Amino acid sequence: MPNSTRMTFWRALTVAATAVLAAALLSPAAHGAPHDGRAPRESRPVYSYANAVRETVWVDTGLDGDGDGRGDRVATDVVRPREPARQGRKVPVIMDASPYYSCCGRGNENQTKTYDAAGRVERMPLFYDNYFVPRGYAFVGVDLAGTNRSDGCVDVGGREDVQSAKAVVDWLNGRARAYTTRTGSTPATATWTDGRTGMIGKSWDGTIANGVAATGVQGLRTIVPISAISSWYDYYFAQGAPLYDSGPDWLSDYVESGTARARCAAVQKRLVDGAPRTGDRTRLWTERDYVKDAGKVRASVFLVHGMQDLNVRTKNFGQWWDALARNGVQRKIWLSQTGHVDPFDFRRAAWVDTLHRWFDHELLGYDNGIDREPMADVERHPDQWTTSRLWPPSGTLATTLRPAPGDRPGVGALGLRTARGTETFTDDPRLSETDWAARIDTPTPDKAGFVTEPLGHDLRLSGSSEVTVTATPTTSTAHLSAVLVDLGPDTVRDYADAAEGITTLTDRTCWGASTAGDSACFLETRARTAAVGSTVVSRGWADLGHHTPDGRGGPLVPGRAYTISLDLAATDHVLPRGHRLALIVAGTDKDLIDPPSSTPTLTLDLSRTSATLPLVGGAGAFTRATARSVTVPTAGTPAGVRVPHTVRRTP
Repeated sequence: MPNSTRMTFWRALTVAATAVLAAALLSPAAHGAPHDGRAPRESRPVYSYANAVRETVWVDTGLDGDGDGRGDRVATDVVRPREPARQGRKVPVIMDASPYYSCCGRGNENQTKTYDAAGRVERMPLFYDNYFVPRGYAFVGVDLAGTNRSDGCVDVGGREDVQSAKAVVDWLNGRARAYTTRTGSTPATATWTDGRTGMIGKSWDGTIANGVAATGVQGLRTIVPISAISSWYDYYFAQGAPLYDSGPDWLSDYVESGTARARCAAVQKRLVDGAPRTGDRTRLWTERDYVKDAGKVRASVFLVHGMQDLNVRTKNFGQWWDALARNGVQRKIWLSQTGHVDPFDFRRAAWVDTLHRWFDHELLGYDNGIDREPMADVERHPDQWTTSRLWPPSGTLATTLRPAPGDRPGVGALGLRTARGTETFTDDPRLSETDWAARIDTPTPDKAGFVTEPLGHDLRLSGSSEVTVTATPTTSTAHLSAVLVDLGPDTVRDYADAAEGITTLTDRTCWGASTAGDSACFLETRARTAAVGSTVVSRGWADLGHHTPDGRGGPLVPGRAYTISLDLAATDHVLPRGHRLALIVAGTDKDLIDPPSSTPTLTLDLSRTSATLPLVGGAGAFTRATARSVTVPTAGTPAGVRVPHTVRRTP
């Protein structure tokens, strides 16, 4: 179990090193197995971290992305316990393949790799090596192609990105070549491992874990993608609507090493040419779509995502989860109220314990029961978690709700029956979903809102939603936003803050063994909260010009009606008794999509507009929740969180 006692670094170093060395000397059992012959249920810190083997090998990817006539080699830094190899035993591997090890850093403290005079890794970012190496695992940190000390070019989720990590899994299983130096010919073999590999990582790192799993590579037993992309198109666009003002070429330039940048102009050009700002789906995006290859996944998946992540937006986890489910992949999921935040920084003790048991089960084969525990952990309020045996829960049914006009323009109702009528709004790029929700009961020219009466019972949404809109534009371009809102007072994690739901403190807790060059002690955090009067539950966006299923857009004919279905982000949210559910349809969602080139007015045909929501209990639950309205005071209720302070372009 982790040591959560607050202490200074040097005291932590002394205590941790002493405990690990003592355990290693006293316990001859592999991975801390019991002495009575029972099967082990937990790996224990019986190996010396201070005396661990630290080495770098360069794995041949089999590609020549930089076109220099030589096969690309990726730098692979290894930290592994020394004792098992001496005892004739092999160890499994935990691996994080990242483009960020030198340029930008990992974790809440932006740690980078550091090296000793011989070029061996001295500090490996994050706690994985400190915690797991003493427990009988090797940790491998891979510099993706074109970054840090690796050859090749960064191609942002494409073949070279994925292959530079997959090749390491192949090498660990005896199927690829590696060398002791970047340019030499002395081979390096991984005789110390049994080949069983688990990949982990947040954001781009977790994305690569998804991509490698989607190749079906043998030896990859499990992946733990945190805030990860499943389709790079859906990182940059929402059904044709641009989410950022740049494409993958900017991101490539951001992480690429200086050496690679000098050789990779052709790759940069392909990224520009293959990702037009029109939002059209191209071959480049097809290559970077891992969802289509979910049927190849052999690894189990422990997925973690913030339900308010506006960087890697939650459509990415929803479509990946659903595809894995269709293909029978063993799965586990954590959903937090945070934005783009690692679970180490919002639920630290539970995270380390759960991850420990997950890897023990998946890589060491320990029967510790984690596979029989509830599939999902969901943060319902800051630091308050619930579980679901399955996710989405059994009894969750797609339920179609329909808007109806009210007695004032733009302020309508939401229910099960189809209604006739129209609503009109004009795109105003100065306004956001927060502005729309705050004025839901007021006619404004910038949105159309549809609201239930205050609920008589709780109502739970769990999964992905879809909003189908039939709209007639006045101009040749138009963007649409569809937003589901919980109207009612609550206290939530402040995901719009710069830290996206956490506050970093000044004291440290320690999670594993330390050395002078690599501390296992990290700054503590706590939830950063906000009192709100409304909570955005789910969002979706689209360019109306991309209404056809072929993925290509075109100019609109003013005055003609178009129908398009917007994919809304996956979520899990309970609307409490007394709150109201709102559907808002509007134009540009400020800072979350870019505006169109014109300023359209759009008229909705309500008889051909609907929202299909994943309701636990289906239409029956909605009927029960809305059959008897309750009175709830609204005076003095605060607005929702402000517009997010920034939208980052670095997953």
